[in-house]
Amino acid sequence: MRKLKFHEKKLLKNVNFLEWKREGGHRENLVMHLYHVTGRDDYKKYSSLCRMTQKLVNILKQMDSRDPFRIEMTDALLEKLYSMGVIKDRTSLKLCERLSVSSFCRRRLATVLKQRNYAEHLKEAVTYIEQGHIRVGPENVTDPAFHVTRNMEDFITWVDTSKLRWKVLEYNDKFDDYDVMN
Repeated sequence: MRKLKFHEKKLLKNVNFLEWKREGGHRENLVMHLYHVTGRDDYKKYSSLCRMTQKLVNILKQMDSRDPFRIEMTDALLEKLYSMGVIKDRTSLKLCERLSVSSFCRRRLATVLKQRNYAEHLKEAVTYIEQGHIRVGPENVTDPAFHVTRNMEDFITWVDTSKLRWKVLEYNDKFDDYDVMN
């Protein structure tokens, strides 16, 4: 490549070809690193969910506050987001306005495992999930991006045949030899 001339350098001085204004740049990388989101597609999906929810909230706010349809849709939206675990309570639409990608990332299986002390670090939790040591209810989960709702939170356990489960039980003096035989 040839060396740029003075006027070309001057024109390109303020242009950054690596970051685009519409992409979000540093915030996206920070959230992906913080919650160990490996695929950029997951981040984009969470971002589009946030945008759609915010658009819906804006439409609902423009309607008359006493309109029965608005009241019904507001309650349905708040209930859905609360049951997903994305918002803390069902009080108002202001919580839905401030919805972010991080709120969806906090409900990923790997993050919930770290919160419940199944793993010390998030990367370790992702490894346990990918290796098949974790189940949610009756099914084994190998996707760290699995969304854990409030109802499913209590059903997260080790897989019965997991060596890690045996080590944890052995460490806590709750190991039963009868389980190994079966």
